[in-house]
Parts: sequence; structure tokens; C-alpha cells
Amino acid sequence: MFAHMKLLFTQYFLFTRLREDRKIIKDEWIKQVITTPIRKEIQTDKRIRYWGKISEAGDKYLRVILLEDGIT
Repeated sequence: MFAHMKLLFTQYFLFTRLREDRKIIKDEWIKQVITTPIRKEIQTDKRIRYWGKISEAGDKYLRVILLEDGIT
């Protein structure tokens, strides 16, 4: 469903993704939240916050923040 979406990451994201508590986050979950968020908010710095519920993770919520470009 989300296979065609190309994800772009900041260096900060790539660094923090190495943390043990972040290693479980799958690219598919990130794509799911971006394409079908349950909530979206624009921050004062123009970054975009998306929230989504991940059933595969025990119905936990995942927040994804994109840069102002809406892609990265």
C-alpha cells in the first residue's frame, strides 16, 4: 500500500534511530502515519507533526515530524 513512497531522513533522525527504543519503528509505520494520520499539526517553525495508531505495536501511537518541505 505504501511501498511506492520514498522516505527522506535528516541526519538527526538517522542518528536517533540507532537508539534501542527507536529500532523497533518500521518504515511502513512511518509511511502509514504520513499518509493516513489521525491528527496533523503545523508547528511554529513550520514543521509538520503527524500522529497515527499502530496496531502492530499494541495500539501505540507514533508521532512523525516532517520538515517544512513536507517530505523530509
